[in-house]
Formats: sequence, structure tokens, C-alpha cells
Amino acid sequence: MTNKKPQKRTFKGMSYCKVQGANSKNRNKLHKEDKQWLKDNGYRNVGWDNIINLYQKIEEIVDRYPFEDLTLEELFIEADRIGNKYLTAQEREEFNQKLAQEVNEIAEEIDRQFPDTEIEVIDFSKKISNNSRKKRNQKSYRTVKF
Repeated sequence: MTNKKPQKRTFKGMSYCKVQGANSKNRNKLHKEDKQWLKDNGYRNVGWDNIINLYQKIEEIVDRYPFEDLTLEELFIEADRIGNKYLTAQEREEFNQKLAQEVNEIAEEIDRQFPDTEIEVIDFSKKISNNSRKKRNQKSYRTVKF
């Protein structure tokens, strides 16, 4: 008679403890109402079948609000990506050309209203004043404005 070791059970490549840990971590990302709903409906983090059901339900709930943690810039990028899906290549190119033209006009207007008349030169020569010699690891340079 050979002693057969029972095969270790896994879910999505995770052991029982790892699934429980993932459930706890992901449950903390949920809104208070969703956490309460899981508790009221008997989703528990104990027992293989229970932790698998909880894991799947948490994933389902998290998928409902994927855009809440995005920054404003990321939201605009996502909106642009979704919008581009419904445009033809020609329409996208026309839009990009118009956008580039508008950006150039704005840049020219800014340059016209706020001209940069000051020229700044950075001198990296090796002439070092006595004050900077005290700090040996610090790079020094002089800025001269004309």
C-alpha cells in the first residue's frame, strides 16, 4: 500500500490563505454599503466554497466602479480612448490636425502676451567662490541675466 498525499487545492493559483488575504484586501476597497450587503447575504471568508464565492462577488462589485480611483487626467484619457473607438482613421486625423493648429495658435498668443525678453546664461566654469568650497559634494554654477 502506498501512502498518497492529498493534492493541495488552489484557486487561480492561490492557496486557501492567499485567497482569504486577497478577499480581505479587496473587501477594504469596497464602499461601506457593499461590505454590509456581502455580510447580509451570507458571504463569508471561511471555507473553500465560501471564500471562492466571496472572491468572485468582490470582483463583480469592484468591476461596477472601475473609474472611481482614477485621476482627472486618467479619466480624460479613458474618455478619449472610448471616443476614438467610434471614429474612423480619417476623422481622428482631421481632429488631431485641428487640435494641433489650435494648440499652436494658443502658444503663439501666449508668446505674444508674455514675451521672454530676458536671456539667462548658466556658467559652469570652474571658478568657485570661497562659500561653495565648504560643500565639496555640491555642484556650483552661476546664473547671469542680460
